Amino acid sequence: MTTARDLAIVAHDLTSERSVEQGDLSLVLAGAEVLDLAGAAALSLDGDRLSPHPRASTGDPLLDAAAAALVRHQPYESVEDWLWRRGRGLSAAYVDDLERAGLTAPSRGRRIRRWTGRGERPVDPAVRRGAEKRWAAGEPVLVALAFAAGLRDEPGEEVPELVVEPVAAVLAAVGDAVQELRAVRQRKLIEDAAFDNVWRGF
Repeated sequence: MTTARDLAIVAHDLTSERSVEQGDLSLVLAGAEVLDLAGAAALSLDGDRLSPHPRASTGDPLLDAAAAALVRHQPYESVEDWLWRRGRGLSAAYVDDLERAGLTAPSRGRRIRRWTGRGERPVDPAVRRGAEKRWAAGEPVLVALAFAAGLRDEPGEEVPELVVEPVAAVLAAVGDAVQELRAVRQRKLIEDAAFDNVWRGF
């Protein structure tokens, strides 16, 4: 199991009563894929650039798709650019993948804009034990990503400071991208409300 897939399982878990924006989750999943690809020796970080390694199968279809999507010509792609490009619609891709793999049962309304955590129970809970174990143990990277996605209100006292520079750099980029998206979303709400108020005046 990959960190991205574990995060998708946690997000879909019925025990989570959170509402998560798909856009936020998609950005975070794209960041998780960077960490998974680095762990699989499919890329390395050169500053903020994703330097791809020769292609090799990771054994995970979505992660292989992510590796195939890496920019393979210099100056390569920044982590930030990757998050926005790869993240587009990524949460929906993980929903589909979890269902195809039998990790979750299809839930009605799963393509709506927010993940409510009210999907149906997984087909086989045993296949989710790895993700549940990491989540219950407060595994630092998984918890940090979950916090960025809005699955937690706080990173948690049990999360130690992450001193591995590439991991910290990716998590920082993910946090910045999610905050930027939330700011755009908030500005749109304000603009829409102002527009509505103008029309109410006529």
